[in-house]
Amino acid sequence: MDTTRRTRLDPSVFHLPVERMREGYYSDKYFVRARGTLIADGYSPHVTMQVFGKSVAYLGGMDEAIAILKLCSDDWSALTVQALYDGDPIAPWETVMTIEGPYETFAHLETLYLGVLARRTRVGTNTRLVVDAANPKTVMFFPARHDHWLVQTGDGYAAHIAGAIGVSTDAQASWWGSTGIGTVPHALIAAYGGDTVLATRKFAEYADPGVQIITLVDYENDCVRTSVEVARAMDGRLWAVRLDTSENLVDSSIIPQMGSFRPTGVNPHLVWNVRRALDDAGFPKVQIMVSGGFTVEKIRAFEESGVPVDSYGVGSSLFSGRFDFTADIVSLNDAPQSKAGRRVRPNPRLEPVT
Repeated sequence: MDTTRRTRLDPSVFHLPVERMREGYYSDKYFVRARGTLIADGYSPHVTMQVFGKSVAYLGGMDEAIAILKLCSDDWSALTVQALYDGDPIAPWETVMTIEGPYETFAHLETLYLGVLARRTRVGTNTRLVVDAANPKTVMFFPARHDHWLVQTGDGYAAHIAGAIGVSTDAQASWWGSTGIGTVPHALIAAYGGDTVLATRKFAEYADPGVQIITLVDYENDCVRTSVEVARAMDGRLWAVRLDTSENLVDSSIIPQMGSFRPTGVNPHLVWNVRRALDDAGFPKVQIMVSGGFTVEKIRAFEESGVPVDSYGVGSSLFSGRFDFTADIVSLNDAPQSKAGRRVRPNPRLEPVT
């Protein structure tokens, strides 16, 4: 277990719509009505709610879930909460959080805390697997365009905890006080008439001096030529080139080599062609970033083959899979009480939440 990070984010970081959450606007209606029943009946059962996942994973969303309980329950002081930390590895059925107290004070929040745990754990786990596969190379978190903008802040933090070096939007970086990073995009190159060199020069001219200049070099489907041209034009200012060739295209430098490997997209031979060309042209310090359809499996294959990649930009694959969580009452008024198939699962790794 990670013992180097035992602090939690302050609830104010999350900018929760507290009043809406308290009134049950985002909750499954049956929880809202169940809470209403208890209040109307004047019945305040003291329960232990136990939360667990069903997959091997790296936990995400716990600080956010705790913030929901702190800010949106009827009386936080009446609750005793114990929990693991964001980034902790978890096993199937392992208890990740317990909530003890009057059930009606937090009954309306189950949908919310389970949802953030599921979402952030999915993103964090997928990112951690990619980071492990790429190690010691760096991973850039680039999936913002593949989902709704509202999920960016928490997803970015989950990726950060999982080891991603950079994220692409300021929102994704906001919870730990950083900013987004990026490359010279295809759209800017198009705006300058398809001239990658000119677009990169203009980008660098008006960017903050501290910004690392990374440019996409596949606009004309000739990564080798474009990489060398940009490196020469930038005169030491270029930090990296980014290969993002479509999986339906074959780069110009690959055509003479075709016949014994899959030639489309960003493949090992293309990376080697660019690396050799940059080195031969006197630019061994210009790094190579790759993106476009990279998964854990593809990254692992590149690393096992020693492909000279310096960093990976990974997008939509980080949203794949399911990492659902479940909450069950396992104790009522200090006596065992749960549905069939559920029971108290003590976890000595849980720590009190203050």
